[in-house]
Amino acid sequence: MKKEKTLTLKSLTKSNVWDIQENDVFRLWEAAEKNSDLKDNQRHYIDVIKSAFNIEEVKIDKPEVIAKYEARGFKTGLVRLDDSNKVKWAIKKKPIMRVTDLTYENIHHISASKLMEVLDRNFGGGWESLSQSIQDIISSGFDISTTTLPKDRLHKAGGLYEKKVNDGYEVLEIAKGSWIEAIFAKEKPKMEKVRMKFDDKNEADLSDDDNDDDAPEIVDHYNDVDDDDDAFDDDKLTEESYRTTFDTNPDDLNLTDVADDEDF
Repeated sequence: MKKEKTLTLKSLTKSNVWDIQENDVFRLWEAAEKNSDLKDNQRHYIDVIKSAFNIEEVKIDKPEVIAKYEARGFKTGLVRLDDSNKVKWAIKKKPIMRVTDLTYENIHHISASKLMEVLDRNFGGGWESLSQSIQDIISSGFDISTTTLPKDRLHKAGGLYEKKVNDGYEVLEIAKGSWIEAIFAKEKPKMEKVRMKFDDKNEADLSDDDNDDDAPEIVDHYNDVDDDDDAFDDDKLTEESYRTTFDTNPDDLNLTDVADDEDF
């Protein structure tokens, strides 16, 4: 039976920090207050937490001030930053709203449908309008493919669109005149997640060696070959023959007499 991993402030990383919520931060910090090395490492812990949360110190601890923080979606709580004094923090999970909010750390913590919302909200120029660095981040967590077809061809029965949707892909359609670019996204397979529990008794029970032994292995799928790339698909070849690699509106090119599938 796989050993259950205990999540503590010491084992928190800039990746798994996206799995916890505001109240969990306070719980982990409170558990860590029992450890003598908290003061020496608190800068590191705060940096990790700040990678996924906005933190503000509440300097005026009055009900009306707390109410304003809560109205903005913050949770408040006390944390000990030295041997005697506690300060009040207001904490809020950072939203992922724009493509620039995506990182290698959080890309594995959003769904394909959430990714499509982010893409739809941030651009209208298609997949190629994204910077290479953003494409690389997205591709590290999702299988991505695109096709650009005339409107009346995109949803052809038995075509690429239908096959991708049936295979569990989320799709975003971007209008380009009388043509449409379809972006397909599906989460890449993940290794089995290690179950985590919160240790409220004594965080010091986990030595650094134990953490290293229990840490899940990170599997890099970045350079994996897409299975679809090895398979010859007549329908896919036909539809991707319509792909455009230029920025000009297809309507302005006076494209006529698009060949039917059987002509290829």
